[in-house]
Amino acid sequence: MKNFTAALVTECMKLRRSKIFWITIVFFIFVPLMMGLLMLVAQHPEIGEKLGLVGAKAKLFGENNWEGYLTMLNQLVATIGLIGFGFVTSWVFGREYIDRTITNILCLPVSRTAIVTAKFSIVVLWCLLLVLIILVAGISIGYLIGIPGWSDQLFSQFFSKYILISGLTILLSSPVAFIASYGRGIIAALAFVILMLIMSQFIALVGLGPYFPWAVPGVLSVPEGTEGMELFYGSYLIVIITSLAGFLGTITWWRYADQK
Repeated sequence: MKNFTAALVTECMKLRRSKIFWITIVFFIFVPLMMGLLMLVAQHPEIGEKLGLVGAKAKLFGENNWEGYLTMLNQLVATIGLIGFGFVTSWVFGREYIDRTITNILCLPVSRTAIVTAKFSIVVLWCLLLVLIILVAGISIGYLIGIPGWSDQLFSQFFSKYILISGLTILLSSPVAFIASYGRGIIAALAFVILMLIMSQFIALVGLGPYFPWAVPGVLSVPEGTEGMELFYGSYLIVIITSLAGFLGTITWWRYADQK
């Protein structure tokens, strides 16, 4: 326990001193702002005519009300979250190779398992903060632009799905940690995240999304009743198994692989 606490404190100090942490916060505030702009354009077509392409993009909303807006917010955390959480994970695990501090870390009188667990803890806490930022920023912007159709029941349904989508997306970060460790940097890990995002889009289009872990959050984010987008209990199990494999694979790599 002492090893884990020491490793966690060290990771917290790194995070506090990092500019990347604040950049991700700004980015995750900026994205809901842009989504709010699209909704504003959708509500006022005359603005869309002046903005041209932005007006066309505003048609992404199924309905110009809270139901359509909250649906897009779920889809936002499923897609942008996949990229953002993947970046966070790749940075936490890959920066040791970029900064060339990996040798120093492995020489510390702290078990490698504790180090990896502490890093995963930082990833989860960081991603949860970003999830909260998207939620608060998105809801606040929706109120500011006066989106109609709010109801407590609608928000309750949205919130439960939002939390589930966020949790599934965060779970899918563990394989990224393994790729960052195996690739000894962030490039391979980021390439992996982008590849999984692209594959998830194509796989979902052919109706196999419920069987592909990286497509599951996106499938869950679409409105209920969409043909070919129904999940089953096995879909969640696939995500959990994938996450567990990434977690155990990362620990194994740090414990036994040649780190020279």
